[in-house]
Amino acid sequence: MRIVVDTNVLVRATKRSTGPAREVLRIFESEQHILVLSRFIVTELLRVLNYDRLLPVHRLTLPEQQEYVAAVEKLAELVEVLPTAKPEAVSRDPEDDPVIATAVAGRAGVLCTLDHHLLHPDVRAYCASRGVRVMTDVDLLRLLQKPADA
Repeated sequence: MRIVVDTNVLVRATKRSTGPAREVLRIFESEQHILVLSRFIVTELLRVLNYDRLLPVHRLTLPEQQEYVAAVEKLAELVEVLPTAKPEAVSRDPEDDPVIATAVAGRAGVLCTLDHHLLHPDVRAYCASRGVRVMTDVDLLRLLQKPADA
């Protein structure tokens, strides 16, 4: 399955993390699922990791942040999202548009996020019409744990 993981989940999945976000990142260590990212998400990840309010949470130095982002990028297939490929205004937060565009351009089956704007029914409907299911990290893990015939 092709999966876009939003920045808010990736920030919670650093090497010192535990929990669902970290488990989501581990699913890409095998070749069964493909992590799909864009340059926008990778750049945003490094920027958000450096937020003052998050530094005490993940406890990563700048070199460790850069190492983490490089490791995530190495796991991923990067897709190009052209500025003209912006989706119609479906999210109430325009910063979400490149994330939605990444999922569509990357032919993702799932967009994994904790962003309430992206979990809004209008965004979910827009994404579903393009073959993308929007779900949280916990929902994604549940989906992947189901037997194939369920």
